[in-house]
Amino acid sequence: MPKTLVAIHQPNFLPWLGYFDKIARADIFVILDSVQFAKTGGTWSNRVQMLVGGRAAWLTVPIVRSYHDVRTYREMQFSDAAPWRAKHLKSISLNYAAAPYFDEMFPLLQTLLATPTSSLAEFNEVVIRALCEGLQIETGKLARSSALPVAGNATDLLIAIVQAVGGTAYLAGGLASTYQEDEKFAEAGIELVYQHFQHPIYPQVNSQEFVPGLSIMDALMNCGWERTRRLLHASEENG
Repeated sequence: MPKTLVAIHQPNFLPWLGYFDKIARADIFVILDSVQFAKTGGTWSNRVQMLVGGRAAWLTVPIVRSYHDVRTYREMQFSDAAPWRAKHLKSISLNYAAAPYFDEMFPLLQTLLATPTSSLAEFNEVVIRALCEGLQIETGKLARSSALPVAGNATDLLIAIVQAVGGTAYLAGGLASTYQEDEKFAEAGIELVYQHFQHPIYPQVNSQEFVPGLSIMDALMNCGWERTRRLLHASEENG
């Protein structure tokens, strides 16, 4: 009987290649928007790295932090007090104008950043879905944890989500063994599969040495849709 592989991840901002590799490999990908957002510090949900001056630099979206108690990712709001959308577009334009696919990808980025919402989770999901469509990854596999009747924390929550969507296997990220209790998956009758993502190397404009871990927009600006799709397929075969 074929397994149903489930992956779970917070809604990240303009995610990196490894994020889309996880979506592509999974049969069901659950956007984890119902867990607590960290009160302090940055997360991949409101920041990502791209090349600025030939080096990796953070593009950070300001978020509203003037709240008490706790909030979930679904409840978090971007702060539009400062023109962060225009700022990021200007930075990317200045640093990627010479990239081979800049003229094709920059209008897309303008459209994505103009998504008319201040909801962190909603914005990120809209962007993730749009990029999946361009990468020819089936968007019907995407679900939200906030729409599921699940409860629990840490590994127990992951197991509950896998069971709620009818999964038989869980696709874990490379560092998951440092914080999840692997033995609980076996006890629940769920196969544990590790992603083992191997970052592909591709030509990067204005960079003397390849810089991994950047937003997928870096790959798209340098490689375009077709080659970026091939990069993901190659990673699937090597993983």
